[in-house]
Parts: sequence; C-alpha cells; structure tokens
Amino acid sequence: MSKPDHRPAGEERESIHEQYVLGVRIVEHSPAADEPRYRFEAPKHQGLEFEDPEMAELYADVYFCANGFEEAGTGERGVPPVIIQAGRAVMAAYLLTQPHHDRLWVASFFGKKPERIERYVSWVRGRAEEIRDGAEARGME
Repeated sequence: MSKPDHRPAGEERESIHEQYVLGVRIVEHSPAADEPRYRFEAPKHQGLEFEDPEMAELYADVYFCANGFEEAGTGERGVPPVIIQAGRAVMAAYLLTQPHHDRLWVASFFGKKPERIERYVSWVRGRAEEIRDGAEARGME
C-alpha cells in the first residue's frame, strides 16, 4: 500500500539516493503523484533514469568498472565500446541495466546459466567498491 501524496499539484521532489566519489551520484526524482525514478549522474555523462534503484546502483558500478563511459552517440541499441573492452562481467552487468533485459535474457545472450550472470554482477559490484575505496583513500572526492 502506498502512502498518500500530500504535495501540492505539480510539485516535484529530488533527493540524493546515493553519492559516490568523483562527482557520481544517483538522484531520486519523484514527479508529482508518480512513482520515484532514479537518475544516474556523472561528469560528462548524460543523465539516465531507472525505475529500480538496484539497477541504477548496478549502472553506477558498471560506470566505475569501465573507468567511466559516455553513451551519447552509441545509438539507441548500441553498447559503448569501453563496456565491451571492460570484459564479459562488465558487459553482462551493463546489459542487465538496459530496458527490457533481465537475467534470463542476458544469460541467453551469453549462452550461460542465470547463476553465472549473478556471479558476474557480484564481481562487478565488488570491483566497483574496490575502485571507489581506492579513490577515497587517495583523497579523490
């Protein structure tokens, strides 16, 4: 059961869902009377929105594992070359964040079982955390 929305008509709300190093963040954006959306923001990266905060967080993890990337110019169904170069696990996690792709679709794409995709995602999340921790340890904000 959802909470009643007591905001005046037309009022929107934004808050930081997750703040990372190097100016990367996820902003929760709640248009008036709509379900919240989660916008990934990074320097030199067009904002991308997600319905699910977990997918926005995974996208951020992919961003860090690929050492940043820009989707502009890759086309509606393209994959940025840096994602492909970052390896199978990063590419699988990236594809998982795309609309209409789920773990079964990604597993089928790679010819693997869904459990393997889960391991890829776990690796990407762990590696991204290591990268962010390393950046913080070096004083990068």
